[in-house]
Amino acid sequence: MTGIADGRVVIVTGAGRGLGRAHAFAFAAEGARVVVNDLGVGLDGTPGAESPAGRVVEEIRAAGGEAVAHGGDIATSAGAASLVAAALDTYGRLDTLVNNAGFLRDRMLVNLDEDEWDAVVRVHLKGHFLPLKHAVAHWRAEAKAGRTPCARVVNTSSGAGLLGSVGQGNYSAAKAGIVALTLVAAAELGRYGVQVNAIAPAARTRMTERAFAGTMAAPAAGFDAMAPENVSPLVVWLGSAVSAGVTGRVFEAEGGRISVMEGWGRGPTVDKGARWSPAEAGQTALKLLAEAEAPGAVYGVGAVAD
Repeated sequence: MTGIADGRVVIVTGAGRGLGRAHAFAFAAEGARVVVNDLGVGLDGTPGAESPAGRVVEEIRAAGGEAVAHGGDIATSAGAASLVAAALDTYGRLDTLVNNAGFLRDRMLVNLDEDEWDAVVRVHLKGHFLPLKHAVAHWRAEAKAGRTPCARVVNTSSGAGLLGSVGQGNYSAAKAGIVALTLVAAAELGRYGVQVNAIAPAARTRMTERAFAGTMAAPAAGFDAMAPENVSPLVVWLGSAVSAGVTGRVFEAEGGRISVMEGWGRGPTVDKGARWSPAEAGQTALKLLAEAEAPGAVYGVGAVAD
């Protein structure tokens, strides 16, 4: 290992399993001290009996790393505040926040209940906003005190948020919101020494291995393209000081592939310089669509998740 994260204190939410767990281990292996957050819920967000965060901490410590567990609900202001406090009280600083926590409640839109919409938007979108808000309050205070931090935030979107996913209207909307939140945060927080980026990962987790058992299964030999550990090196780099100057970007990571995602941009355009009639607007829209690139494919149910 290179020690790329030596001395940094890193929070990873949803770090008890899957991608979050892989990120926590990867940061610890590179010298970071890690706050491992996980509420210990099931795939649908219902409480579980075990403490996966504690188990991950034990494994990190057994490997010679430093870590502490946090089991609070980061989609509440009190839980998010206590998460940041756990880093500051235990290690005296906070350098990197990795927002990763999430779960699924998949339904076609006609069958999607309001509480299923609210639950998924709450944990993904609100669960990104609140830890970010409380971390930034600390970093802004540091900057105003003349101690401008070298702070990093890595948010977790999804291909579902970038291109849509059939049967995941709630999840896709939340993940798209995370991209917009990332762009706004990057623009607002640079003055305080904070860089904010997002990843759209594809990997084998509890949320993907059941829906796509064939695609997500580990191979008997050779490179395991769907291993969550493949995504973590990019996250560690984005969360380190050496990623200086990279902010407001979205990266897709899957197996051995890394892509810089290019978002909405203005395509074919016509400006009449005056108001259109409905018929003219329709004719012009059809002409522009004929000149435009076709939209990206929409994923099947559960194709991409944390």
